[in-house]
Amino acid sequence: MRRGHRLGRRFGWLWGAYGTSALGTWLAFGAFPLIAIQVLHAGPGEVAALSSVGAAVGAVAAVPLGPWVEFRRKRPVLIAMDLVRFAALLTIPAAFALGVLTFLQLLLVSVVVAAADITFRAASGAYLKTLLPPEDLLVANARFESTSWTTTIIGPPLGGAAIGLLGPVATLVADAVSYLLSALGIRAIGGHEPRPEPREAARMRAGDLLDGWRYIHADATLRPLFINAALFNGLVMAASPLLAVLMLGRLGFAPWQYGLAFALPAIGGLLGSRLAPPLVTRFGQHRVLVLSGTLRAFWPIGLAFLGPGTGGLLLVMGVEFGLILCCGVFNPVSATYRLERTATDGVARTLSAWAVTTKASTALLTAVWGVLGGLLGPRTAIGLAGVLLLATPLLLPRREAAPLPEPEPESATSRTVRGCRS
Repeated sequence: MRRGHRLGRRFGWLWGAYGTSALGTWLAFGAFPLIAIQVLHAGPGEVAALSSVGAAVGAVAAVPLGPWVEFRRKRPVLIAMDLVRFAALLTIPAAFALGVLTFLQLLLVSVVVAAADITFRAASGAYLKTLLPPEDLLVANARFESTSWTTTIIGPPLGGAAIGLLGPVATLVADAVSYLLSALGIRAIGGHEPRPEPREAARMRAGDLLDGWRYIHADATLRPLFINAALFNGLVMAASPLLAVLMLGRLGFAPWQYGLAFALPAIGGLLGSRLAPPLVTRFGQHRVLVLSGTLRAFWPIGLAFLGPGTGGLLLVMGVEFGLILCCGVFNPVSATYRLERTATDGVARTLSAWAVTTKASTALLTAVWGVLGGLLGPRTAIGLAGVLLLATPLLLPRREAAPLPEPEPESATSRTVRGCRS
């Protein structure tokens, strides 16, 4: 993987569209709960429901969209999902301006956006695999990962300033506009995308909804990686609200200190994503996948020993930096590994199943850890999540898998459909 590796104009448009929408998302980070609290005077239960129920229902709503995306051109789907998110988000400032905004509308919009996010990810992964040759996928995924962490660093501070000056509704407008700009960027990609062959059955059957999960289950290397992703992401995210309660409540950290503790360590993600391609070149994909996936599991348990003052702040920043650095290496390698292990005409269903499960497990574990935090205290619950995370490396692929033979374009769809249903 050489420096300055060029991936072409068409990838440049896709990359730019991704960066634009990612920045918009982080500019509006926290806008939904702030609107619920400041505008609608929602209580803690409603705010929690907005975060967890919206994501969970959105994940369920996205289940039939994976098979639907598989047999359609991916670029129009990407544009459509951007426009859906643009239109859905704009209904909030419109309702606010008319004085008719309700909590139910916020919840419905969060569901629509969550479902569109999952569908967009599934279609973008499938599109990327057709846009670039296999040897360029890691470089592309590393650039997406780098952009993600860059927008994580700069987005929330800018969004916080905008919320202070203009209010949270204004940041939702910026987020909506970012999706419109993303749609225009994807449209500018141009080029010809072959139309996938039609599905064997005239209508989608109930069993077709499980094709993505069947494909993952049938692959001995994807299956453990899939379970690892669901548990790791779910446990890390489940401990986040409890860490906020511990830091901002019992330990007395100021809000700016809390924000700083998570903003600066994001530099580790930027560094890790830049290191991923040369590390794979030197040590091999499987070794880097397993080592970075193992190392990232050891950091979160350190948060259970968090104390007050400067020492506590430095502890959080150190733990988060190490965790995010390892994730910055692991994520693009894992994304590339997943694309390589999936036949081209099964990518959308596989990625959709992956995203649905990850979001649903995160919502479920967040709810469970909220209960555990109330029963055991936030510090003990955070420590329990850290202990369980230590076991997640056991679910990483133990041996390097042989590459899948790529089927001929004219027979790809029928082969994958048969494979998913077996």
